[in-house]
Amino acid sequence: MRNTTRQDRPAHLILGERGERFALEFLKHRHGYQIVARNFSTPLGRNRRGAPIRGEIDIIAYDGNTLAFVEVKTRLSEGIATAAAAVDRSKQRTVARTASVYRRLMHLDGVNYRFDLVTVVFDKGTSPRITLHKGYFTERAMPSPRVPVY
Repeated sequence: MRNTTRQDRPAHLILGERGERFALEFLKHRHGYQIVARNFSTPLGRNRRGAPIRGEIDIIAYDGNTLAFVEVKTRLSEGIATAAAAVDRSKQRTVARTASVYRRLMHLDGVNYRFDLVTVVFDKGTSPRITLHKGYFTERAMPSPRVPVY
């Protein structure tokens, strides 16, 4: 097994880690979150083809008495799509399932919790633009989009 250096890693992973560091400091120092865990990962089962599925939560923290499961999305720009657009229903389900495992493992059945999103955008030549979206999604199923009938 060879040792990999930071330069060997794909650029999107390095960017994501940088965004998570900014998000972590933002949550702690600007919003008073008490960080519990970072990059919590757990197996969730297998897909239809039998391949293993893993879930990951970027940041788990308390905001007062509420446990926040925080997804972080980092982009270099939002020229084509917003960072938040990457948190589609499939991603929401995966995060919710992972949070359920975490709550079960930590015996947190009765704790209040929610799903937050932090977006970090590194526009050229500026400081990163960081936005917190508290309660960005819930575990409840989203209604199916209505398709017009002609």
